[in-house]
Amino acid sequence: MTKFFPSALESKWQSTWENQACFKTETDKNQPKYYVLEMFPYPSGRIHMGHVRNYALGDVVARFKRAKGFNVLHPMGWDAFGLPAENAAIERGVHPGKWTIENIAAMRAQLKTMGLSYDWDREVTTCSPDYYKHEQKMFLDFLKAGLAYRKESWVNWDPVEHTVLANEQVVDGKGWRSGAPVERRQLSQWFLSISDYAEELLAAIEGLDKWPDRVRLMQHNWIGRSEGATVQFRLDDADKTVEVFTTRPDTLYGASFIALSAQHPLTSAWQDNNPDLQAFVAECARLGTSEAAIEKAEKRGFFTGFYADHPLIDGQKLPVYIANFVLMDYGTGAIFGCPAHDQRDLDFARAYQLPVLPVVQPSGSDQPVITDTAYTGPGRLINSGPWTGLDIDSGKAAAISALEDADAGTRKVTFRLRDWGVSRQRYWGCPIPIIHCSSCGPVPVPEDQLPVTLPEDVEFDTPGNPLDRHPTWADTDCPSCGAQARRETDTFDTFFESSWYFLRYTDPDADEAFSKEAASYWMPVDQYIGGVEHAVLHLLYSRFFTRALSKVGYVNVDEPFAGMMTQGMVCHQSFKSEDGQWLFPEEVEKKDGSWQHRDTGKAVLAGRVEKMSKSKRNVVDPEQIISTYGADTARLFMLSDSPPERDLEWTEAGIEGAFRFIQKIWKLAQQTDQSGQDFAPDSSTLSTADEIVLRALHVAIRSIETDIERFAFNRCVAHLHVLVNAISDHKGTDETGKALRSYVMRHLAILLAPFSPHIAEEIWHITCAQGLVSKAAWPAADEKWLVSDTVDIAVQVNGKLRATLSLPVDCDKQIAEEQALSHDAVKKYLNDMPPKRVIVVPNRIINVVC
Repeated sequence: MTKFFPSALESKWQSTWENQACFKTETDKNQPKYYVLEMFPYPSGRIHMGHVRNYALGDVVARFKRAKGFNVLHPMGWDAFGLPAENAAIERGVHPGKWTIENIAAMRAQLKTMGLSYDWDREVTTCSPDYYKHEQKMFLDFLKAGLAYRKESWVNWDPVEHTVLANEQVVDGKGWRSGAPVERRQLSQWFLSISDYAEELLAAIEGLDKWPDRVRLMQHNWIGRSEGATVQFRLDDADKTVEVFTTRPDTLYGASFIALSAQHPLTSAWQDNNPDLQAFVAECARLGTSEAAIEKAEKRGFFTGFYADHPLIDGQKLPVYIANFVLMDYGTGAIFGCPAHDQRDLDFARAYQLPVLPVVQPSGSDQPVITDTAYTGPGRLINSGPWTGLDIDSGKAAAISALEDADAGTRKVTFRLRDWGVSRQRYWGCPIPIIHCSSCGPVPVPEDQLPVTLPEDVEFDTPGNPLDRHPTWADTDCPSCGAQARRETDTFDTFFESSWYFLRYTDPDADEAFSKEAASYWMPVDQYIGGVEHAVLHLLYSRFFTRALSKVGYVNVDEPFAGMMTQGMVCHQSFKSEDGQWLFPEEVEKKDGSWQHRDTGKAVLAGRVEKMSKSKRNVVDPEQIISTYGADTARLFMLSDSPPERDLEWTEAGIEGAFRFIQKIWKLAQQTDQSGQDFAPDSSTLSTADEIVLRALHVAIRSIETDIERFAFNRCVAHLHVLVNAISDHKGTDETGKALRSYVMRHLAILLAPFSPHIAEEIWHITCAQGLVSKAAWPAADEKWLVSDTVDIAVQVNGKLRATLSLPVDCDKQIAEEQALSHDAVKKYLNDMPPKRVIVVPNRIINVVC
């Protein structure tokens, strides 16, 4: 028997695929298309297990759809701009471009060892001028169409990275990369008018029926449509008024104060000769900008000395404050406080001894007593003049009518979504193609002068943007009047590049960004795969960007991604030494039931199973795994342990189990007749053993196809186990039996190819099949072999697939339970303890809870 050497086998078939251009894709309108795409990586220099899982998931879909007759586009590229490269330049004294290109070369080589079916001829790199020159033109087209503009605005400023952050990039009041508390600054910035599409983006979510519900909900909440009213409060400061937007006009009778943002225009006017107010505004600027940070912060205010007239209650005056919890970015930058029914308002009112008047009575209860918790639930209005007794919805309608009658307000719909600020104060990004002239203002760079490229000779020895300090790069002439002018030194937010890269893949060699014909054929992406952490940032921007490109004539599609899959994280147990230092898994071993350091023998503290993280050292190196076990094994384990959307726990036992399964398949392949003799599945000479294995094959064909379509890849692997066991149990040694073994193994190769493609190619070759299994058609299940008196039942332990049983159809629940509990794999996890519960779903699944 030939010994199994994964590295040699995998290298052999990877070379074959490359030499035969096996995965090269052409636009072919005579074939149905299928576009599968995983989110492209940032080139950090090393792939991690999250990459392995993400790309293995996409490769299963790509290989399966090719086998089903689709013209498959499956590309790869690099999200290559960004601050990490600048940080590397500072730390290592190397140019960001050199660091990035070297990392790309290293990661490309690593990815190729995984046997992924990418069309590498379509590779894109976003830091290449050949790529970003097109987005510079896109920006100029957006500018002409009114979709891009410049304005002075309050921004989120990261004091460590010295750049602006979008609202979505502020997490708990801190920069999403640096972790530094974000500050508020006023700068002139370039924006894209994503808010113009708020209603359309929101409405279209309903049609994204192949997206996860939680992603759709996150987008829905971020866009944040609110129906309510604007209310005008007249101040006793001359003829000034404060406009407030509220979703709860029904609570106006409970108003006890007005609060303005520290960036409100009135605040700016009042603070000129007021040092105390200036100090308070500065304090507010240091507060985090996220809603979460504001919720946690102590509610503080500054009394302006002014009062506002209540619009509906004659003679009632409301004190006007500047408050740290009111943001200029939301609504109008001003609120009326109804402390009894809003927690932030209540906290503020308690701090400043302001009235708290309940105006909503919970249904079926006495008049509420407000202590430290505001009441925000349903009920009927009280203490509300003519609205008393109305339910909340009726109260809102009555309030809006009263405001309109009094000429003090009107009905209005607003959105939480704000325009996308795309200016970033950094070097390693796409230059914004604008020239600033003292006479003409901002002037677009002429299209025949694109791309505006970055200078190579920059220094990173001083914080801030090196482009501002470059002696010559920014100096130029105004394209309009010819006078001396200065280039824009801000560069684009890197989400600009990732908002259209999927379109470039459709035609990466085009002189333009992409041909409209190619985009019309390939778009939308049929299946997009990536982390849920991009549910708001990247996905929302891409949906807007595609619409913006449609408006300026680039494409005829609105939604970029028809289907979306969000994979779970890869997790591993963490370990600490006695002195509190994180340890790598390979430094730890278990002896006599306890964890200890492999070299010193000292006790080790075993921590939680959590996301693999360099900081906690609970990582596993994919290169080491692939060199030890092979890519086929790594892929198979990543796909077998959990459904794709759930977190996966990496264990040595799990990877070794996958390796044993691959070795079992290899052994069967070596025992397979290699004469190439034909087998007729309708032969009358079939034995009972032959029929059993044929039935197992066709059940596997149908089941794996069904489960790939619904991304139940772990179930697919379970089906492969059942089929391989059936082949292993088949003892036919006559000519028919040998031919049958070869026939079934050839079909196994096709079923295995999406998951472990290298060994699948070898089996295909051993059985004398023509061509490559990577180009073979998916077999059709024969209905006559699907009829059976037994059914394969998945057995889960605590929700994870651990075994498969073959039981009679409609088997008694008690018998099914006994069979499950007696299985060795289940007994292993029970550890001699009785289960807490056993759930039997007849003919489908058994779930053991322990």
